Amino acid sequence: MPVRPAVSEAELEAHLRGICFKTGPPRRIGVEIEWLVHDARNPRCPVEPARLKSAATALRALPLTSLLTFEPGGQLELSSLPATSLTDCIEAVTADLAQVRPAMLAMGLSLAGHGHNPWHPPRRVLTDPRYNAMEAYFDRWGSAGRSMMCATASVQVCVDAGHEEPGPLGHSRRWLLAHLLGAVLAAAFANSPISEACPTGYRTTRQVIWSQLDPARTLAPPPGPDPRTAWARYVLDAPVMCIRSEDGHWDAPEGLTFREWIRTGVPRPPTQEDLDYHVTTLFPPVRPRGHLELRMIDAQSGDAGWIVPLAVTAALFDDPEATERAYRIVKPLAETAGSRPAPRNPLWRHAARAALTDPELHTAAVACFAAAQEALPRLGASPEVCAAVAEFTERYVARGRCPADDHLDALYAAEGDLIVGKDSQ
Repeated sequence: MPVRPAVSEAELEAHLRGICFKTGPPRRIGVEIEWLVHDARNPRCPVEPARLKSAATALRALPLTSLLTFEPGGQLELSSLPATSLTDCIEAVTADLAQVRPAMLAMGLSLAGHGHNPWHPPRRVLTDPRYNAMEAYFDRWGSAGRSMMCATASVQVCVDAGHEEPGPLGHSRRWLLAHLLGAVLAAAFANSPISEACPTGYRTTRQVIWSQLDPARTLAPPPGPDPRTAWARYVLDAPVMCIRSEDGHWDAPEGLTFREWIRTGVPRPPTQEDLDYHVTTLFPPVRPRGHLELRMIDAQSGDAGWIVPLAVTAALFDDPEATERAYRIVKPLAETAGSRPAPRNPLWRHAARAALTDPELHTAAVACFAAAQEALPRLGASPEVCAAVAEFTERYVARGRCPADDHLDALYAAEGDLIVGKDSQ
């Protein structure tokens, strides 16, 4: 006889529906930035776990406002507190980085902004029960899981869910905007064309890796007019990655969905805390957690490279005029996307391989970046931020390029120099 669950299926579904979108005017912005950590003198030399452990201890002693964590492959992540303005968010994270970078350099380490490690294969350095279970789970789908865990880095922008429109639309317009605009952002900021010093054939290899993982936890929920119901169904029907226990063994029965776990109560009845933790093991391109986490942007090069995707996304989501323009710009992309959920539909595949060389994505990006540039002064963005967005737009978007193209140009130029050198011998 099944064990009676700690909470009912209806209660947990209602909990999910109640917390996924916190309604109201867009007021807060946040960012989570990941970097690859490498030896300051030789980025191609993997950093030993002992050095990363020492660095973590030193960095956690700094008086930061952001949450500092390390990913399974040793990637460093800074997660800002929710800020009431774009300017406040940028200033807080910039101040934290002004402490982190010198401290890292003093230990002979440096931070690199790449969506995927271009130098060496994935290697896990964290052995927490969560990551042990995660690795075992993703190994069922091949090697992509280890690459995702240990070799990728991103800029994740968090925006408020915004007003819930009256009638059946609810949050569906903003939800649709996030997914269609997400493909444009993935293309514009594509920055991971190389793996183990070789081109992969994609401008954002990171997106390709995500598309190769368990579709029940990495694809977007099916599109529709009721994203609350779609999200609750998606969460409950996703397989359980891990079941926390005190003995350190977190492996879950293969194929067990959270809905089945509720109904059977095996191996133990789940709780609301288990459900909340389960949500942290789901990785769709847009994750609703009261606010919206946009998870599709590659990590960016340079000390302040993360500011441009943050500023552009904030402008297109938080300025009403820019939001309306962006929605009209990207809505036609739904025809290219088709009925398949991101990131496996044609639109996202074009973003991963072609980026802004794709004419449809290029046209949308030019219009969206123009809308963002006009909106940024209305949001109180500083002249420096506006200038950075303008420079990125001119250097990349206007020309149908993305940061990945710079890396490919440098790689091919170096290969050409080697060939010329051999021919001259």
